[in-house]
Amino acid sequence: MQASWRPGVSEGGIGAILIAGPTASGKSALGIRLAERLGGVVINADSMQVYRDLRVLTARPTPMEEAAAPHCLYGHVDAAVNFSVGRYVADAKAVLEELHGHKLPIFVGGTGLYFKALTEGLSDMPPVPEAVRDEVRRESEGLETPDLHRLLTERDPQTARTLRPSDRLRIQRALEIFAATGQPIVSFHGSRQPGPLGTSRLVKVFLAPDREELRRRIDARFLTMVDSGALDEVKALGERHLDPMLPAMRAHGVPGLLAYLRGEISRDEAIIKGQADTRRYAKRQFTWFRHQLPDWQWIEPEGAFDIAMAAFNAPECPSPSGRR
Repeated sequence: MQASWRPGVSEGGIGAILIAGPTASGKSALGIRLAERLGGVVINADSMQVYRDLRVLTARPTPMEEAAAPHCLYGHVDAAVNFSVGRYVADAKAVLEELHGHKLPIFVGGTGLYFKALTEGLSDMPPVPEAVRDEVRRESEGLETPDLHRLLTERDPQTARTLRPSDRLRIQRALEIFAATGQPIVSFHGSRQPGPLGTSRLVKVFLAPDREELRRRIDARFLTMVDSGALDEVKALGERHLDPMLPAMRAHGVPGLLAYLRGEISRDEAIIKGQADTRRYAKRQFTWFRHQLPDWQWIEPEGAFDIAMAAFNAPECPSPSGRR
């Protein structure tokens, strides 16, 4: 039986449910179940599931799952687009305005920056002219990521100290901001635009499955993806000859499967690489949420539905459990 919901009217005054967690933790299934029960809309909060080119490899909800409840912001961006957090927030605002309180927003995903921007706002970053971005990219072509980090250290040591030498995307972004403004990117972090959910009462849950079981699920799911069409997706993506720095081209599994298709490594090696990259990403998700969004409630996936539903029958949202 579907429950009724209106913001500020339902018991507890909940404005949205936020479901995060590591990859393969069961977020999508939970979001759909809650949407069916509460008359909600599942809204994507995963930076790779926005791309239409990679349904299988990014574990986007299947057509059957999408038919079970309304879904928004899945597969609406072309892989040639360098989709940013700012553009995501703008899209999420548009969805919230369209819902206008008639359906419960249920944000589901594993991208911490998306959730942080929704709840705490965005740093007010200056725009980078396309000509400047192209110039920085030409300069960085052929440089290994540690060398790119050393270049940033020479120009913007303040920001370089805050970034991992292996984090190519953020190093590249810092170089672009510095080239465009002459200022360290960290100097813009204090000025923030408000997040669209900043004033809402929220249920915020982080699914925290057993680590060993999660690793097994990640490995098994990657094998299933490869057998279920992911290789065809990557082949089609490779034939477009897109900039390898684009986010879609760096999705977990894409680099290794492209290397296999080029004959550089074996199929088994590509699978092992994709599995290992995904496991490392899941580990980083645990760490990021623990430090960046400490007020979220960490729960085992099996109990998440009951805890989320309990928020609609209590005067207060569930308080953080302290489990980390």
